[in-house]
Amino acid sequence: MKRCIIVNPKAGSVKDLDGLLEKFRRLDPAAIHITAECGQAETHAREAAENGFDEIIIAGGDGTLNEIVNGVAPRLAEIRVGLIPLGTGNDFGRCLNLPEAVDDNIDIILAGLTSAVDVVRADSDHPRYFVNVSAGGFSGLVDEKLTPEMKKTWGPLAYLRSAAAALPELRSYRTTVELDAGENVDVDLYNVVIANGRFVAGGLPIAPEADPRDGLLDVVLVASRPAAEMAVLAAQIYVGKHLDSDAITFRRSKRVSVRSRPGMWFNVDGELVGNEPIVFEVMPKALQFLMKL
Repeated sequence: MKRCIIVNPKAGSVKDLDGLLEKFRRLDPAAIHITAECGQAETHAREAAENGFDEIIIAGGDGTLNEIVNGVAPRLAEIRVGLIPLGTGNDFGRCLNLPEAVDDNIDIILAGLTSAVDVVRADSDHPRYFVNVSAGGFSGLVDEKLTPEMKKTWGPLAYLRSAAAALPELRSYRTTVELDAGENVDVDLYNVVIANGRFVAGGLPIAPEADPRDGLLDVVLVASRPAAEMAVLAAQIYVGKHLDSDAITFRRSKRVSVRSRPGMWFNVDGELVGNEPIVFEVMPKALQFLMKL
């Protein structure tokens, strides 16, 4: 394999970059790229795919992973991807049961075993791809408040801090969600979640039954409810027991279209991508991912 490593030195758990790079020597990479700003991981991944690299290792968090998936999107079938989770949340790594220790993840990569995971294409202002979760409505507002400085300062608590900052702007959205077989759901919502993986915000099980290898999207719709009911629902979400709540509409679908009034902002894997209308479509088993089987 012609192996490339793309490193985000600003990822939440990076303390000793030189020490990390020394560990990466075990992987015998043909190239190592260290990003300096947002967007560079995507550029490096695209160039690596164009230059004949067939294995790209991500040393970073969920945002870095998202950039690299988008960088290789035109060549998904030609690339296999490995992840050394170094971010604040590491939600997709958690979904794949990847270990926390860098050396353990290097061992998994060296073993060379892969499993095909689904990739999701989101079409809004422009196409964007993701492997974990997209959310609109209140979650979009939260991500708008979630600055890199907040992530660095607060770590896993950053999401709660940004949620508190967004609460004064909480509002309901009159939403139409179109699913497979022509099913339409019309409801007043606070939040729309389109999940390929299970976790957000550093381990919050927003889609506790999602499987990134089943060819389906888990759709979690959070209806607008009085504040007291929302407080109960928040506690249920925290422990992954919310899908049976009367405030939740849960569906599985291969394709999902969302329209709302007012328009929702959506994020994919924590990165803002644009306003609705937006269409999500699963690409089954589109990416070979290095993992422990």
